[in-house]
Amino acid sequence: MWRRGYPMEALEVSMDSEAKITPILIITCVLVATAGLMFGYDVGNSGGVTTMNDFLEKFFPSVFSRKVLYDNNNGSQYCLFKSQTLQGFTSSLYLAGIIATFFASYTTRHLGRKLTMVLAGFFFISGVVLGAAAQNLGMLFTGRIFLGCGVGFANQYVIMQAVPLFLSEVAPTKMRGGLNILFQLNVTVGILFANLVNYGAAKIHPWGWRLSLGSAGIPAFLLTIGALLVDDTPTSLIERGRIEEGKAVLKKLCGTDNIESELKEIMEATRVARQVKRPFRELLQRHNRPPLVFAILLQIFQQLTGINAIMFYAPVLFISLGLGNDASLYSAVILGSVNVLSTLVSIYSVDRVGRRLLLLEAGVQMFVSLVMITVVLRWHFIDKSEDLGHGTALFVVVMICTYVASFAWSWGPLGWLIPSETFQLETRSAGQSVTVCVNLMFTFLIAQASLSMLCHLQYGIFAFFSGWVVVMTVFVYFFLPETENVPIEEISEKVWKEHWFWKRFIDNDRIPKTSVTSA
Repeated sequence: MWRRGYPMEALEVSMDSEAKITPILIITCVLVATAGLMFGYDVGNSGGVTTMNDFLEKFFPSVFSRKVLYDNNNGSQYCLFKSQTLQGFTSSLYLAGIIATFFASYTTRHLGRKLTMVLAGFFFISGVVLGAAAQNLGMLFTGRIFLGCGVGFANQYVIMQAVPLFLSEVAPTKMRGGLNILFQLNVTVGILFANLVNYGAAKIHPWGWRLSLGSAGIPAFLLTIGALLVDDTPTSLIERGRIEEGKAVLKKLCGTDNIESELKEIMEATRVARQVKRPFRELLQRHNRPPLVFAILLQIFQQLTGINAIMFYAPVLFISLGLGNDASLYSAVILGSVNVLSTLVSIYSVDRVGRRLLLLEAGVQMFVSLVMITVVLRWHFIDKSEDLGHGTALFVVVMICTYVASFAWSWGPLGWLIPSETFQLETRSAGQSVTVCVNLMFTFLIAQASLSMLCHLQYGIFAFFSGWVVVMTVFVYFFLPETENVPIEEISEKVWKEHWFWKRFIDNDRIPKTSVTSA
């Protein structure tokens, strides 16, 4: 049995279904991939741009002066990029994304998924144009805010919310984890693409930074075109009473006129979902406590690994460690490549070795890497000695790559996968909304605080994150049950009820019986 679904469905279709690979299905997959590239490009782009002298001289002259003249009162390079405004350039996108998510929730329910995606494309393209053409900080920040609104609207259908749900519900149980992580793979490819563009654009004066910011227009344009080409989802149409249109789209999607079974299941799933009038209130019920706790804590822990402090500011970090401008951008490209390759490892292994083992192994690997980096940097900088030598700098880069690799096959994809497969049907969309908001909030906090932490803690920033890695690894060991090869509709019965701690929250009489199974 495998699942064919959309954000609010939990449907099962037999393997002998007449459904085919159709053009509309291919376009939808391309749309998903493009959204991942767009989000990844935004993550990787800001760190490279903020090391370009032409960009800094125009918008952040005080940072430019410190970078060029090495005028640092602390006697080291850790504070070269300390600037609340510079950090705000990166973090404003995620704050805007949080706010836009609430508005996008309304448009998704009342206007449909397609229009929500078109609006997301409009915000993305507007943000790219404003950023690339920026003449002052106002334009620059407005562009980032528009990009954040694009993230907020797109996550209602593609970027963070519907894609994990869609892939979790479409995938066969034994392949669910690997297929879900395909979106994360596209995000890492987007980060690598941004690193490559930054490396080339840094050599173009004085407008290389405009090319770097403007290149985000490629995935933004493709995303908008894709949103205009695809139909609204059958569930969205049926939810809004447009049943005939929903049937027509379902036929196009499946490539067959024999859709009565699927249509019946969508109608039933929609009816069940409507019975829950207040899904967010339902989330607070005792029997929903386990998945809600994991949805929140996994996102917090994901950010407290320190990954975005590194991925946002990788070139900045490498310059602060004593590497030159070109070397820092080149190292960021290497880091992005490791990120992509390690995500492939996760796709291959997540449904073979399970979620717990990947997280536990990565916890040990990340901790060792961060401790080694801390020791080396303390040795070289505690007495305000000279920059890192070539061999030592290479060792630090290798350790950071080792750290990123372990994150890429564990906390990166699994932070999204596990929440998407643990919520009950009637609270799944609301639960994923909580997941998105918590992630964006802590992403904003890390982006806004990272450079200040680097300045004040210096090498201690790595020790800070290593401490949190210990906490989250212990939490996983004692409290995270394995969900590998467990059908989504059986999570409560086979996972929560059998766990030594979480079973106390599960009451047989209150487990919602909402899964829909075909005969």
